[in-house]
Amino acid sequence: MTVHNDTVSAALADPDQPQPYAELGLKDDEYARIKEILGRRPTDAELTMYSVMWSEHCSYKSSKVHLRYFGETTTEEMGQKILAGIGENAGVVDIGDGNAVTFRVESHNHPSYVEPHQGAATGVGGIVRDIMAMGARPIAVMDQLRFGAIDNPDTKRVLPGVVDGISHYGNCLGLPNIGGETVFDDSYAGNPLVNALCVGTLKVEDLKLAFASGTGNKVMLFGSRTGLDGIGGVSVLASDTFEDGAERKLPAVQVGDPFAEKVLIECCLDLYRAGVVVGIQDLGGAGLSCATSELAASGDGGMSINLDAVPLRAENMTAAEILASESQERMCAVVAPENVAQFREICEHWDVTCAEIGEVTTGKHLVITHCGEVVVDAPAHTIANEGPVYERPWARPTWQDALQEPGEVKAAEDLRQALLDMVSSPALCSRAFITEQYDRYVRGNTVKALNSDAGVLRIDEETHRGVAVASDASGRYTKLDPNMGARLALAEAYRNVVVTGARPVAVTNCLNYGSPENPDVMWQFRESVHGLADGAKELGIPVSGGNVSFYNQTGDEPILPTPVVGVLGVIDDVRRTLGHDLGAGPSPEVIFLLGDTKEEFGGSIWQQISGGGLQGLPPQVDLANEQRLAVLLHGATDVTAAHDLSEGGLSQGIFEMVQRNQVGVNVDLAAVHEDPTTALFSESASRVLVATTLSQADSFQTRAKELGIPVRQIGTTTDAGEGANLDYGVVSIPLVDLLTAWEGTLPEEFGHAVGANSVVE
Repeated sequence: MTVHNDTVSAALADPDQPQPYAELGLKDDEYARIKEILGRRPTDAELTMYSVMWSEHCSYKSSKVHLRYFGETTTEEMGQKILAGIGENAGVVDIGDGNAVTFRVESHNHPSYVEPHQGAATGVGGIVRDIMAMGARPIAVMDQLRFGAIDNPDTKRVLPGVVDGISHYGNCLGLPNIGGETVFDDSYAGNPLVNALCVGTLKVEDLKLAFASGTGNKVMLFGSRTGLDGIGGVSVLASDTFEDGAERKLPAVQVGDPFAEKVLIECCLDLYRAGVVVGIQDLGGAGLSCATSELAASGDGGMSINLDAVPLRAENMTAAEILASESQERMCAVVAPENVAQFREICEHWDVTCAEIGEVTTGKHLVITHCGEVVVDAPAHTIANEGPVYERPWARPTWQDALQEPGEVKAAEDLRQALLDMVSSPALCSRAFITEQYDRYVRGNTVKALNSDAGVLRIDEETHRGVAVASDASGRYTKLDPNMGARLALAEAYRNVVVTGARPVAVTNCLNYGSPENPDVMWQFRESVHGLADGAKELGIPVSGGNVSFYNQTGDEPILPTPVVGVLGVIDDVRRTLGHDLGAGPSPEVIFLLGDTKEEFGGSIWQQISGGGLQGLPPQVDLANEQRLAVLLHGATDVTAAHDLSEGGLSQGIFEMVQRNQVGVNVDLAAVHEDPTTALFSESASRVLVATTLSQADSFQTRAKELGIPVRQIGTTTDAGEGANLDYGVVSIPLVDLLTAWEGTLPEEFGHAVGANSVVE
């Protein structure tokens, strides 16, 4: 059968042919701009390329004007260790001794609603390839997940499939899953958030970037064959809102093969070691459209591509379909002619399909042929870099003042029942149902993962240098105050890294919001960007990159604004990593509370479960206090355990410190705050629980005071074992009762999905 393409010559001969640009997500003025650039109407293939590359997901057309603030607030000193930053596939940080670490977090929200297993699985695959494209070996993944209410029928469909997809892909790749979050809230019903983070390691001199240089250099496409799956996938799904029936858009979701990606990782690393790669780009959102246009636009010439050379797994694909396909496990490399044979040999060794599909040319045009006809002839930079930039209207919502009015804080009339309600709540209950599906220790360099403040990895097996990574967000805090909510997410991720003994060095982010066409949403977004950028500057650590996900809403109802913030820290010797488990040693421990506890319940878990809704202001954070904690805990030798306090407050923090070794504690609540409800459940920021031995207690307290950190001795450990008890003076409760409540919630709700596949009816 003959494939019928719309060619450049046909476009010139029939300039008035109607085209479905609106169906592809382009506005009238955007389509007019494309015709102005080309001096004619676009071909079908060109229209496809411009529509996917100018989509919200690929072009950041609604967020660019605000994202520039990250660059404006990054000082020269902050950026000294950043080898690759904003605009690259992933941020790369020099961590010393010739080692570098790359990390990034990206969304795969809408595909994960449409088809939970494949949406989440290919989200992992995509972020892993971003890391590969920097010249790195991926070494770990994390995930940030948000679903509707725990008892929502659609949550029961989506959550098991998402978790199954993440575990299947990550486990098959042999990458440890070292942490993350799972949050339940009504606002995410119909629009879950699936944010995947990956960490990679490389030598500084092995850094690779996405650019095509050197006239005559060859363009090599390698990895899986190109099919019809994923056409219009992430690039289109991520630029629209969901209406009823959207879960049937299955053809738009990519299909992943983790075993193919595992082989592709090893193949890429061999290609890097052989020195045969000039530039490289992964094929993710927008597929070959993105890879070719971005490589060409970032290089020093143009590019010619022959689609007849692209290995296909479907018959009679048009040029537009080949260019828009988001088939997974594919990479595109620029290779000098003299190295093509060796490139092919390495691919053949790993049984990876590769094809020479074009070459770097003079000029600035991307010229693409199919079936002997020119189907694309356009300036590459106009496709990749010159999408529309919108200054969307933004305004503080009229309802924001009423939302921030102080809400009633209900005192806990029955403290024992309140403690049980907190640990068993969907917000705080055990995530074992989820995390037990992930391999945490594959590759053998995981130091901390399950139920830890941050994931900790050994990077250098000789020096034992390592990194700590944490990611956090609170949509509830951010809804109440978008600027402070972003700062609190940054502060918590920073603090989670600090309590391992690591030194924070860089930030990444994934900013999840509703429609940018809503001025309320754009105000939330702008405020969050400013809060995060200003906060990073105050902490002295740069934002190395990020991702924006808009149109996260069902109909007119946006999700809670959710800025996910990741922080990377460096540990000189992971053998001295701090943990947060009490009772790890033979001696009793003294428990200190660092920081002040205030009546701060806006957006808190206590407000949520006590029926207070969402009201008031979130906790206020002074990032200078976070820096003082970092100085105190970095390299600390007089600390036996350290744990940050955040969601759930002191009650959850104490429980998490005792549950693993099942040790009892005596805690003096009056030393924390005069009101027991505030002492137990306040979520004031910049607080850490620290344990020391009796012999080190005085010296530790002196060190804290010298740094100006409020420090209070609030308790001691008691007997461990079956009789372990949490005694707060005004209330006492057996640890076993809390453990039973904590462990039962998710199995009770999702027991139907144990061992199930990705689709749960």
